[in-house]
Amino acid sequence: QSTFPQIEEILSHPSGRIYWALVSLFPHAGYVLEKNETQVTQMLNSISGIGQQRARYLTTRLYAFAREAYPYDSKDSIIVRAIQRNISNLFSLQQERDYVINYMEKLAKTVNARALSIYLSIPGIARITAVRLVAELGDLRRFSTSAQIDAFVGIDPGRYQSGEKDSSLGITKHGNHIARKILYRVITQMETVKATQPCHITDYYDKKKRSSNRQGYKKIAIASVHKLIRTMFALIKHDQLYDYN
Repeated sequence: QSTFPQIEEILSHPSGRIYWALVSLFPHAGYVLEKNETQVTQMLNSISGIGQQRARYLTTRLYAFAREAYPYDSKDSIIVRAIQRNISNLFSLQQERDYVINYMEKLAKTVNARALSIYLSIPGIARITAVRLVAELGDLRRFSTSAQIDAFVGIDPGRYQSGEKDSSLGITKHGNHIARKILYRVITQMETVKATQPCHITDYYDKKKRSSNRQGYKKIAIASVHKLIRTMFALIKHDQLYDYN
């Protein structure tokens, strides 16, 4: 805010790798104005994901923002150095995170490659989530029933169905709370991608949400987690990929 506040408007969202790379190059309005447009465009073009046309467009915006700026701190300020150092640390942490995820994925493929493929076939479950599920749930074939997985995760198995009537599930204090959170988040992710990746679990979730005036999001989501567990268990047990049809 004290060096180049307008730069927050350079992209649609002031976050992400490209945004922080851009801020690292131009942490102060003076860094833009001391260079000509060709130099700025070349610097922007060096950022992975920014092509020549977009670089020229961003150059025009950067100059417009820089001319409007009245920085409180000078471009030689320790604040500018701190900004660049913090961004460098952020990128280092991101690289370390990527390394750990790749390592976990290799381990998951070694331990249970088929389960990883099955989880990835389920809408809403991407690479990182699939790896975490393998790590937290282990081999589902060690369970005899999906109710045992409910207990392992900490979902109250006291659920019954009678025609159109469902009792709600509860969360117990025992069980693997990390796995429970991951599964709960999967339901949210399924809702996000349902327009392009339909799933019978989101169909169930949406139906319950429309038909129930009393149940809140959390109770319906927990019931959906139970359905997800049953689905995962069936797919693993029968060695099948998910197919909505």
